[in-house]
Amino acid sequence: MPTPSTQQDAATPGVDPNALARIYVDTAERAARVLSAFAQKQSDAGGLRDELGLAQAYLDWYAHLLKDPYAMAAASINLTMDTLRLWQSTWMRLFGLTAPEIAEPAKGDQRFKDAQWQDDFLFDFIKQSYLITARHVQSAVAEVHDLPENSRKKVTFFTRQFIDALSPTNFAMTNPQVLRETLSSQGQNLIKGLNNLLDDIEQGQGQLRIRMTDMNAFALGKNVATTPGKVVFQNELMQLIQYTPRTAQVQRRPLVIIPPWINKYYILDLRTKNSFIQWALDQGHTVFVISWVNPDAQLADKGFEDYMQQGPLAALDAVERATGERTVNFIGYCLGGTLLGCTLAWLAARGEDRVGSATFFVSLLDFSEPGELGVFIDEAQVARLEERMQKHGGYLEGSEMASTFNLLRANDLVWSFVVNNYLMGKDPFPFDLLYWNSDATRMPARMHSFYLRNMYLNNLLGVPGGVTLAGVPLDLSRVTVPAYFVSTTEDHIALWKGTYRGARYLRGPTRFVLGASGHIAGIVNPPAANKYCYWTNDALPDTPEAWQASAQQHAGSWWPDWNAWVCARNAESGDAQSALVAARTPGEGLQVLEDAPGSYAMLRIQS
Repeated sequence: MPTPSTQQDAATPGVDPNALARIYVDTAERAARVLSAFAQKQSDAGGLRDELGLAQAYLDWYAHLLKDPYAMAAASINLTMDTLRLWQSTWMRLFGLTAPEIAEPAKGDQRFKDAQWQDDFLFDFIKQSYLITARHVQSAVAEVHDLPENSRKKVTFFTRQFIDALSPTNFAMTNPQVLRETLSSQGQNLIKGLNNLLDDIEQGQGQLRIRMTDMNAFALGKNVATTPGKVVFQNELMQLIQYTPRTAQVQRRPLVIIPPWINKYYILDLRTKNSFIQWALDQGHTVFVISWVNPDAQLADKGFEDYMQQGPLAALDAVERATGERTVNFIGYCLGGTLLGCTLAWLAARGEDRVGSATFFVSLLDFSEPGELGVFIDEAQVARLEERMQKHGGYLEGSEMASTFNLLRANDLVWSFVVNNYLMGKDPFPFDLLYWNSDATRMPARMHSFYLRNMYLNNLLGVPGGVTLAGVPLDLSRVTVPAYFVSTTEDHIALWKGTYRGARYLRGPTRFVLGASGHIAGIVNPPAANKYCYWTNDALPDTPEAWQASAQQHAGSWWPDWNAWVCARNAESGDAQSALVAARTPGEGLQVLEDAPGSYAMLRIQS
């Protein structure tokens, strides 16, 4: 970092070196104060504790590695050979000769997109050295045989985290873009970046919460969650929003959306151009959405059955009073889809015919393949989490869950912001999706413990009678409701092969659709954007591999395919004409409580 004296020598006309020196001093004093408080808080919290069981996992790995000295020697030789090839390639480039790339970034890796990583032989050498080492380290970890599965997952995942953290893009002296900015700004980017870091620590109340977007650029009801509607029902866990119709006639059967309570519902209503809610209204659906409360200690004892009874079951009764219709079309998103599956099984066990069709957005009913989330879920970790929730008011802070999800895509959701905010010294770009992503909600301890233990740890939802809610044993095989499952190829939260296995638990006519992209972008993919593609298959064979082998690819969004499917299910209940009725206005059957998005969604807890 430039000193005040060198800053004065290089100062451009009009820049006061004394003022710059004062900035340095003030920043240093603030850093000492904030970082001291940060260190004290970590010490008070118990310092560094191995809550993830990493020490044992790596000891297991090392012990198994020593059993195969040949593999160790082969890995070392392969790394040496690739390094020598890189030296040869670099010297050829230095003398103006064309040389092949020894290691290239993976497709979609945005870290090395700056042209200097390719054009400058020194930075190209740094980049390839890192990529070669990363590749061989990951290979050495993956190829250790007979390692316990739990240890293997942890070592693989956290080795990748370590490798990602050591990327040359994350350091000022080895990132050409940061170096250029440092020279052009005379080091002011680093001063601004340090202040951004201190701001994030202060805003996180002693924990580092990296800002991903300009939080002041958005306001619910103003430029996100703007589709007109009314809150027409509420209880202590949710508000029910009924949206203003956009067509003169609507489908007779109402559409009710169950979002996950890990985040807020408005992922489906971010902006006009990508709002699934508004698009569904344009297709002639009467749309209701559950908006979950952000719980506090008073709701710590709420369980999974409470979310079912006060969520979709309460919504069924409210929608019937609002529209006169006893049956609805349900949509469940992620955890909301898991709850939807439970609700369908609960209704089936009681012989209640209240659901005309059920749609599952990237939802797990089978948890045998949890993906990398499984790294954070074992008996020891769940027990420690339960202890921590009880000590902190009986709930899990939303920020903890958000941090876990961010680690699944650390280069995109952690390190890119470290570079932008702290090294480049820039403010995060206003982005509505990341604003929503930062609007996390809490988890009641009782509900969250039940969910982790019965679903993720023991995978009991697919076992007849394995899960009991509100006194009713659940059996998904008794569900005969027509179902539509949509999953995505790059989903890192609900892996599509796992959602496929869950789809086969149901016994009604089931359509499985696979979209491109990930957990959010693959779902929030309006037809007008003309992005990505999706695959369909009218059959539902035993395995996801068999389904994929004979699936047909289609361009664009899967939304029209879903709409055609759900409208066909509506028509099956009578002739096509009787499936349409005059548009319904919020407040006709239930009292209007307030405007959408409602007070539950507006409550933002800065934890």
